[in-house]
Amino acid sequence: MRQIQFREALREALSEEMRRDPRVFLMGEEVAEYNGAYKVSQGMLDEFGPERVIDTPIAELGFAGIGVGAAANGLIPVIEFMTFNFSLVAIDQVINSAAKIYSMSGGQYSCPIVFRGPTGNAGMLSSQHSQNFESWYANCPGLKVVVPSNPYDAKGLLKAAIRDPDPVIFMESELMYGDKGEVPEEEYLLEIGKANVVREGKHVTLVSFGKMMKIAYAAADELAKEGIEAEVIDLRSVRPIDYDTMIASVKKTNRMVVIEEAWPLASISGELAYIVQRRAFDFLDAPVIRINCADVPLPYAPTLIEASLPNVARVVKAVKEVTYAKM
Repeated sequence: MRQIQFREALREALSEEMRRDPRVFLMGEEVAEYNGAYKVSQGMLDEFGPERVIDTPIAELGFAGIGVGAAANGLIPVIEFMTFNFSLVAIDQVINSAAKIYSMSGGQYSCPIVFRGPTGNAGMLSSQHSQNFESWYANCPGLKVVVPSNPYDAKGLLKAAIRDPDPVIFMESELMYGDKGEVPEEEYLLEIGKANVVREGKHVTLVSFGKMMKIAYAAADELAKEGIEAEVIDLRSVRPIDYDTMIASVKKTNRMVVIEEAWPLASISGELAYIVQRRAFDFLDAPVIRINCADVPLPYAPTLIEASLPNVARVVKAVKEVTYAKM
C-alpha cells in the first residue's frame, strides 16, 4: 500500500469530497493563494477556483459566522483555523450558533459544517499557541470532536466528518502534518465514535488519541522489553467516546493508564477514569492513572516544554505503579 503524508491524506479527503458534492467548500486564512499555512490545501485553488477555496481576512469570528450561515442554508463549509488557539475568537459562533441551531430551531435547520485545524503544542510557540481544546469542545452537546492520530484515520474520518449532518470539530497537529502512513487509493470512510485497538495486550490498557498516540506506542514498546504487554487504544474521537471498547479492554487487563496532552482539570482523561470506575470498578486491580500536561501555561524554553508534556518515562512509571512491577 502507498505511503503518504498526513497533510496529503487531509488534502485527498477534502478534494474527493469537493469533487463528489459541489456544496462543499473550504474557507480560511491562507488556504487559497498560499496553498494553506501547512500546505494541506496545496493545488486546490487551481482545481476548484476562488469560489470554493476562499481566502479570508484575519477575522475568525467573521468567517466562522459566514460558515455557519452557509451551512444553515444548505452548503457544507469546511472552516480552517490556522490553529485552534485562534478559534477562541470565534467560539461564540461554534458554541452558541453551530452547536445549537438544530435544537433551537426544532429540527428545521441543521448545520453540516467542519471546523478543522491544529491543536496542542508544536514546539517553541509558547503559551498562546500551544493549548489543547479537545475537552472544551467535547463538553458542548451538539458538536462532534474528532482527533486523528495517523494519515489513514485522518482521511477516513475527515470524509465522514464532511458528510455528517452535524457540526464537527476536527483537530489535527502541526507536528504530524509531515508524518507518513499507509493510505489506500480506493475510497473509504471511518465511523466517528468508534475507537481502534491498535495493539493487543493483557497486563494494562493504555488509552490516548491524537499525537499522544506516539507516546503510547513508544511506551508499549519499552514495557514489552520488560515483559509487560500493554493493550493500546486510539479513541479517534472524544465526542462521542467509544466507552464500550475501553471497558472491554479494562475487563481483560484490569488496569488503565490514560495519556492526554491537555491540562488535568476537567479533561478527557478525567472523564475516562470516572467511566471506568463506574462501569468496571469490580474489574480494577489498581487505581486508574492519568498522564497529563503540567497544570501551567506551556513554557517557551525547550527544557521546560519537555518537563511539562507527557513522555514515555512518565507512562512507563505509571504502568509499573498499576501493575505493581519493581521500579
